[in-house]
Amino acid sequence: MTSIKEITTALKEASTYEVWMEDIRLDERLGVQKAWASFEKRMQKQQAMIEEHMKKVAFDKEHVQQGTYVAGVDEAGRGPLAGPVVTAAAILPLDCEALMGINDSKQLSKEKRAAYAELIKQHAISYSVHFQSVEEIDRLNIYEATKESMKIAVEQLAIQPDVVLADAMTLNITHAQYNIIKGDALSLSIAAASILAKTARDAYMDDLHEQYPQYGFNKHAGYGTKEHVEVLQQYGVTPHHRRSFEPIKSMVK
Repeated sequence: MTSIKEITTALKEASTYEVWMEDIRLDERLGVQKAWASFEKRMQKQQAMIEEHMKKVAFDKEHVQQGTYVAGVDEAGRGPLAGPVVTAAAILPLDCEALMGINDSKQLSKEKRAAYAELIKQHAISYSVHFQSVEEIDRLNIYEATKESMKIAVEQLAIQPDVVLADAMTLNITHAQYNIIKGDALSLSIAAASILAKTARDAYMDDLHEQYPQYGFNKHAGYGTKEHVEVLQQYGVTPHHRRSFEPIKSMVK
C-alpha cells in the first residue's frame, strides 16, 4: 500500500484505528495527509456518537432497576394549524448497538429519521403510535389532548413498562413516571419515541397532501407558515384544520 489512491481507499474502508496506520500518519505526502485528516475527522465523529449514545443509555438505566422495562414517550405536532397530534411510546433494549445515533427527531434529516424509525421498529421490545384527532384537540385543548394521547400510547404497548419517561409531561397513568424536560436530548427511549411520532405524522400529512394538494401539507406539515395562511385565506378551512387555533378560530366565526 504505497500509492495515495490505495491509502485513501484503505482509510475509507477502515472503521477503527489499526497498527498499520502509524506509517500513514507520518507520511508527508499532501494527498495522504488529506486522506488521514478525513479519516481522523470521521473517527472523532464516530467516537462522539458512541459517547452520546452511552450517555442516553445510562440516563435510561438510572431510572429503572435491573430487569425492568422503561418506556420513553414523546409527541409530534402540537403546534400546527392542521392535522393530528401524534404520540409514541417505545421500550428499547438498552444495549443495542444498532440503535446508536438515535437522537431528538428535530436534529435528524427526514431520510435519517425514516431509517432510524425502521431500526427502532425492528429492535424495540415494544412500541406504539397514537393519532389524536383534530376533533379531540379542539374539544380538550392541545395540551390535554396531547397528554391523553400519550396515556393511550403507553397503554397500547404490548409489554407494559415499569417506568415511563415522558418528554415534559406528567401523565394520568398508574406507572411510575418521570417528567423529563428536553427528554429527547437526554433519553434514548424518548428520542426513539420522538422519531416514531414524527415519521408517523409526516407520513400522515403527506397522505393529506394527496387529498388537498393546494394546501401544501407535504411541505409545511400543517404549521402556520406564511404560505399556509395565504392558502387558507384563498381556499378556506378543511375538516383537518384545528378550529381552536388562530387564525382559523376567527376565520370560522
